[in-house]
Parts: sequence; structure tokens; C-alpha cells
Amino acid sequence: MEKYLSYSQEVLEAKEKGLPIVALESTIISHGMPYPQNVQTAREVEQIIRDNGAVPATIAIIGGKIKIGLTDEELEMFGNADNVAKTSRRDLGYLLATKKLGATTVAATMIAAELAGIELFVTGGIGGVHRGAETTMDISADLEELSQTNVAVVCAGAKSILDIGLTLEYLETKGVPVVGFGTDMLPAFYTRESEFTVNIRLDSAEEVADMMRAKWDLGLKGGSVIANPIPKEEALDAGFINGIIEKALVEAEEKGIKGKDVTPFLLGKVKELTEGKSLESNIALVKNNARVGAAIAVALNQNK
Repeated sequence: MEKYLSYSQEVLEAKEKGLPIVALESTIISHGMPYPQNVQTAREVEQIIRDNGAVPATIAIIGGKIKIGLTDEELEMFGNADNVAKTSRRDLGYLLATKKLGATTVAATMIAAELAGIELFVTGGIGGVHRGAETTMDISADLEELSQTNVAVVCAGAKSILDIGLTLEYLETKGVPVVGFGTDMLPAFYTRESEFTVNIRLDSAEEVADMMRAKWDLGLKGGSVIANPIPKEEALDAGFINGIIEKALVEAEEKGIKGKDVTPFLLGKVKELTEGKSLESNIALVKNNARVGAAIAVALNQNK
């Protein structure tokens, strides 16, 4: 793996000292938020993880290497650079071979984290089964990765632009636990609740760590969705946001936007139609996930 993995000095020292590490994706920087909020949020999220006893490792593809932990200059580069590839499982080999820049999605970040021995990953929301997937077969590679890669994923549930019911069905088929962190209902990214319940409710980082350790000790491959609701004061009204998402979906279909281009288009349109409120919510939920993720990483590290 030395041929393909490169570590920041901070992460390297954390590994040598046996400190808890939290993986972070880079797609949220390159494709998920506008500049300068993207870089500012990335820096603040990293600091939240440090402040809560763990070490952040933002992951990206640079110069034919999977970089585990980015420098401040590299964060800035991913916030501004053109032609950064949105990187999932299928893209990793190509981007490493061609030495092109790649920002990692949930799936690619999970793969890289496992290669680097990192057990906990914090993101905004997971991908899932897209609306209309019964005819388009548009299903995120994130779900398959959750079923086979041993990394726990802290998120604010599934993005409400998805078919949440089918996403849960897919995860159930693949044996992926969906844990509500302090909640019985699955959060839907911008909102604290959806119409769906979680498989398991756990109320502390220690309980989550104990569950994951038992799962992996049994040789049960795959991760888990740790669904952490957006803070109440930052949540959007469900009727309001769902109406906007419906409008955005219609426009995407009219414009023929498909595949991996759908999510960035929908998130951009939602931001436009909510007059920026969705971006504020997105930033708030990622920071909240970072706090919870750091606590779980600390507990996992103590429970090896």
C-alpha cells in the first residue's frame, strides 16, 4: 500500500501514537459547497474533531496517491481547482494511474479509510436509491460499500432528494445496521425526522462503539449508518424542503440531468430555492456529525 497511500504529518503521528482518527471526504469540498464556505467548513470540521479528542483525516486523490490527511494548502486547492473528478469505487484505479485530482465520495472515502486502518468516517448524508430507480437503476455505490467495507459512517441520514424507503430496503437486504443516534426516526438530512424508523436506537458513543466492535469481532463485514439528526435550530421545515425538492427533481428531468450529475444539480437548486438556508443547514449538520463522530472514534479506540 505504500505505493498508493500517502499520509499527512498529523495523521502519521496519530497512527504512530495510536490516537483515534476520523476520516472525512473531499467531495463535499469540491462538489458539495460553494467557495469559500467549502474550505472554511472543512477547516472548522477538522478543528471540531481535534477539539473532541480525535485527529481528522480528510481524504483525496493527488498525484497518483490516496492522500490520508490534507494540508491547509491542499484543502484550499480542492475548494478552488477546476476539473476535480468526483471519485467513487470505479474511478480509483484510473485516477491513481493517470495522477489526476480526485475528490472522494462516501464509497471511495470508506475504501481509503479501511486501507489506512481508520474505522470511523464523518460525512453529511449518504447516497442511496434515487427516486425512479425501479426504472433507471440509479443506486449509489455508497450502499454497496456500506455492505462490504468495515467503516462506520456518521451522517445526518439519507438526503431527502432520494427515495428513502427504497434506500432502507437496500441496506436491510445487504445487512447494514441503520442506527439512530438519540432518535427512533431516520433523519432526512435537512430535517430531523422522516416517515421511516431506524433499526436500532443508541444514545451514546460508547454504545455505538460496542456495537461496531462486536459486529466486526464476529467477522461480519461492512459498516453501519450512524444517523445523527441535524440540530433543531438549524433544521428546515419538512413540507417546505420537500416541496422545493420536488420542483428541483422536475427541472432535472426536463434538462436530462442523470447519474452522478443529479446530486450536485439538486443540491445547487435547493440552495437557490431556499435562498441559501439549505447551505447553512448543510454546514451545521456536518459540524454536528463531526462532534458525534469524534466521540465514537475515541470510544472505538478505547475498545480495541
